[in-house]
Amino acid sequence: MGILDGQVAIVTGAGRGFGRAIAMHLAAEGACVTVTSRSAGELDETVRLIEAADGEAYAVSGDVTSRMDVAHVVAETVQHFGRLTLLVNNAGVPDPFGPLGSIDPDQWWDAQAVHIRGPLLFIHETLPAMKVGGGGRIIIVSAFGGTVVAPYMSAYCIGKAVQIRLAEFVHAEYHDQGISAFSMDPGFVFTALAQRTLDSPDAQRWLPDMMKRLEQKKQEPDSDGDLERCGRRCVDLASGRLDALSGRYMTLDDDMDEMMRKQAQDS
Repeated sequence: MGILDGQVAIVTGAGRGFGRAIAMHLAAEGACVTVTSRSAGELDETVRLIEAADGEAYAVSGDVTSRMDVAHVVAETVQHFGRLTLLVNNAGVPDPFGPLGSIDPDQWWDAQAVHIRGPLLFIHETLPAMKVGGGGRIIIVSAFGGTVVAPYMSAYCIGKAVQIRLAEFVHAEYHDQGISAFSMDPGFVFTALAQRTLDSPDAQRWLPDMMKRLEQKKQEPDSDGDLERCGRRCVDLASGRLDALSGRYMTLDDDMDEMMRKQAQDS
């Protein structure tokens, strides 16, 4: 028995990295999890790992920027598991890097399709299913980059900033209908996307300090430690214990109990 027994989740970008860690933690606590990304092979491995730990998972590949694919993922989830109570928007891209006057505007816009259109499509498709079931929760894996202006990372920072706002709007419009929404920074881990950044000539040119941080993180023996913390945080948010913080952005270092106490005092 787990604290998420009876819940049904969709996790995007679940083929590796943070998405896989989140899906595995949710399943370990009893949630039935649909994992989705564009790579069927990676999804199959995620399902294998979850099932090896006696969890229940279902893989549906798709592109988060495709309205047809997103509708298919949600419909397949409801048909397979019977309901939907949780959405974790995790898919993301790190690039392009460089000054606004020299980056490719089409590549910049493609990044926003992943960061903004993807979560919007999933929110649009999942809200009706959650409302039918009496409520649900939406977690958007954003980033600290969404709270700052980091030169030469406009595509990433703007996309992540909009994700934080999306969670605020879901809360404002649907909280009284039993829908809670959160945005969060997942922590700092050397993932495949980090390697992609490290290998990027544009990142090497424009972000030398970041290159040093990534190289250092890559060499750390516990370079993936935040995967565990992120997975636990998503379980905590999915459990309903933190619903009073709906609409909020949070980091892994935030004290949830203290935030809850302050929220209760302000209410």
